[in-house]
Amino acid sequence: MVHKVSLLLAENAVLAFFYEDSIKIGTLAVSTPGLREGGAGTSSVLLGGKYLIVARALSERVAAIYNKMSIVSINTKLPEGEALRLYASLFDRARSGSDAEPASSKG
Repeated sequence: MVHKVSLLLAENAVLAFFYEDSIKIGTLAVSTPGLREGGAGTSSVLLGGKYLIVARALSERVAAIYNKMSIVSINTKLPEGEALRLYASLFDRARSGSDAEPASSKG
């Protein structure tokens, strides 16, 4: 199983897709950055019933780092805690590398 993250940077938002093997839409969450730098933003799950905590946590992280609205999709079969650790790490690698290539991890 190959776990991946793909980022799409727009002028006013960031779309992040967290998935296994081929890209699929999963639980969708949206988040806005906090009003102050480092302040807590708001997030909400738009669609889906699994991985609610992971989707919101990743969405808030993306919004805070880019200081833009974020829309996050997560589609995985990993346990929720493991998914959060793995995909947060992959996100960090993806944003420090090229945005054109998705970051991935075999596992």
